[in-house]
Amino acid sequence: MNVVTVEDLVKELGLEIVTGNDQLDRPITEQMLSRPGMELTGVIEYFRDSAKRRVQIIGTKEWLYLESLESKVRRERARVLFTEETPVIIFSKNFHIPQEMIELSEETGVPLLRSEKETTVLFTSISNYLEEALSPIESVHGVLVDVNGIGVLITGKSSIGKSETALELIHRGHQLIADDRVDIFEKEPGLVVGRAPELLQQFIEVRGIGIINVVEMFGARAYRHKKRVTLMIELEDWNDEKIYNRIGLSDETTRLFNTEVPKITIPVRPGRSIASLIEVAAMNHRLKVMGYNAAEAFTNQLNEFIQSKGNH
Repeated sequence: MNVVTVEDLVKELGLEIVTGNDQLDRPITEQMLSRPGMELTGVIEYFRDSAKRRVQIIGTKEWLYLESLESKVRRERARVLFTEETPVIIFSKNFHIPQEMIELSEETGVPLLRSEKETTVLFTSISNYLEEALSPIESVHGVLVDVNGIGVLITGKSSIGKSETALELIHRGHQLIADDRVDIFEKEPGLVVGRAPELLQQFIEVRGIGIINVVEMFGARAYRHKKRVTLMIELEDWNDEKIYNRIGLSDETTRLFNTEVPKITIPVRPGRSIASLIEVAAMNHRLKVMGYNAAEAFTNQLNEFIQSKGNH
């Protein structure tokens, strides 16, 4: 499990620290969030260990309810949220934080944060960030590029030409996400996302030239921070004894986490424009997703032609 702290959340979302500056190293281990409406009304039966470990969001309804209570009752009801397991409590919409909760924060060490965002927007922003930050990550040796909106993960042995192909694709107006090492994670079943490790972001290695920064060289349009992996293309040396897919009726897939991703093997030999082939593969994949399969259309047309000849 990746480690995310309250400080990471503050930096990512630009949150205001109201109390708990010295407690920002508290770990956040739960992806799910909590809006403790029932708990503030005194119903605490469901506020168990997993709920205690979640980020607590105080939105409009919770804040209005707290404001309606007398000071003594407010302190008593809010106390349940301030546990050793609670990582942080965040108020939305720059709400005024009750003095009783500030005192409880100072007593227990649970930080209080505040955001300008509307409750729903804040909830979604935190949820998306934690979903990504706490997902298991695997590193793949390859290159990830955005080709006409299709996230293409290019793999193959070292020196097969992955980076050179990516460079040619960038020349053609496509975007680099990661070169050499791609960190992938499954945001949800069926949705695998790839990005570059922080140290390698924007950089690409070209043998004979060295390291280049694609943003400095080609402009901001040449780079994208992350992208869904939609198609995997494996480059391999041309093998005269191997039978390669010539029609495209059979679809090969590879498994990334719990997600099956379409896979294409492209043989490499002098004279073949691998960048052009990858562009075509990406566009053909998009057509398949939209419902048109050229291989099936050709086969149907061929069958109709054979049948028509047989009837004469």
